[in-house]
Amino acid sequence: MENRLRHLLAGGQATSLVLAPVPWFPFHHDRFGDWAINRRVPEAETRHGIEILHPRYPVIPKVGMSLAPWLLYRSMLPVVRRLLASGRRFDAIDAHYVYPDGVAAAWIGNAVGLPVTITARGTDVNLIPRYPLPRRMIQDAIRRAAAMIAVSSSLKQELVALGAPDDKVTVLRNGVETSVFRPPDDRAALRTSLGLTRPTLISVGSLIERKGHHRTIEAMRQLPDFDLMIAGEGPERPRLEALIARFSLGNRVRLLASRPHRELPGLYGAADASILASSREGWANVLLESMACGTPVVAARIWGNPEVVRESAAGLIYEPNTPDGIAAGVRQLFADLPDRAATRAYAEPFSWDETTSGQLALFRRVIAGSAGRR
Repeated sequence: MENRLRHLLAGGQATSLVLAPVPWFPFHHDRFGDWAINRRVPEAETRHGIEILHPRYPVIPKVGMSLAPWLLYRSMLPVVRRLLASGRRFDAIDAHYVYPDGVAAAWIGNAVGLPVTITARGTDVNLIPRYPLPRRMIQDAIRRAAAMIAVSSSLKQELVALGAPDDKVTVLRNGVETSVFRPPDDRAALRTSLGLTRPTLISVGSLIERKGHHRTIEAMRQLPDFDLMIAGEGPERPRLEALIARFSLGNRVRLLASRPHRELPGLYGAADASILASSREGWANVLLESMACGTPVVAARIWGNPEVVRESAAGLIYEPNTPDGIAAGVRQLFADLPDRAATRAYAEPFSWDETTSGQLALFRRVIAGSAGRR
C-alpha cells in the first residue's frame, strides 16, 4: 500500500494524508508482544515525505471482528472532522481492505460528505464474507462506495458476486520496483556468501498457517537434491521448527527469520526458484519480486496467482496445493528451467506506472462525479 501511494504521489498530481489507526494498549513492555509494539507506535510520523497519523482505537477480544468497523468509525470520525475544521481540504477518502477499514471509511465518507474508494486485497472478500454480519456490512460498504478497486481480476469477480456492479470495480494490480528488485551483480559470489552449494528454493512470507510453509517443508522430503530457505517471522515458527526436526531436514531447510526489505533482492537472486504455497492471496507481490530478480516461481493455483504467472519464463502454477503437488511442481520446473534473463524480462512490464495512471483516472472521475452531485 505504501509503495502504491509513493508512486501515485511521485508525479506531483496528487497529495495525501494517511490515517493508519492502531489498537489502543496501555503498556509497552516486551512481554506483551504485538500489543506492546502497537503501544510504541508514534502518534504521527513522516515516511518518504508522506504525513501519517496513527489514531488509537479500542479492540475488544473475542467479539472484535464484528465490532471492528464501528470501533474504527467512532475513533476516526472525530479525527477527520478536526482535520476538516482546521482548514485541511480533501477531495476523497481512499481506503484499503474492504473489512473492517473500508466499512468504517464508507461510514465516515457519508458523515463528512466525501466520496470513498475502497481497495479489496484478498481475505477481506474471499474469506471474511463467509460470516453473516461482516458480509452484510461489506455489501453496505460496496453500495456506499463511489468506486471499488481490486488488485486482481479474481477479486473483482468476488466483489461482483457480493453485489458490486461490474462497472463499479476497477482492477489495478500491485506492481514491483524493478530498480530495487533486480538480478545480483555477482550471483556466484552472493551464493557463496550465503553458503549455497546446491539447487536452492526460497519461500518468503510471514510464518502463519495461511502461507503454507508447512507444506513446503514436508515437500522437501521428496526433494533430496534441494535446499530451502524460508524468510519470515510469526507464530508458526515453533511448529515449523518441529516439522524440520521431525523430518530430519535441519541440514537442508533454514528458517532465516524476518529480513529487512533491502535484503530480499539478494535472497531472491541467490535462490534458483521461489515457492508460494499459500492457501489464499489477492495479488502476491513476492512472485513479482522474485521474478524481477531473475528467479522463477512455483506457485499454487489460488486466486490471483495465474494472473501473475502466465508464461513459462515466469515459472509455473502447480496443483493440488499439497506437499506432493509442490514437489511435482519443483521437479517440473527444473526439468526445463527458464533462463534467468527471460524471467527478469517477463517481470519488467509489471512496474507501478500503469497502476498509477489507473488510480489518477479513477480518482478524477470519482471527484468529478461527487462535485456534480453537490
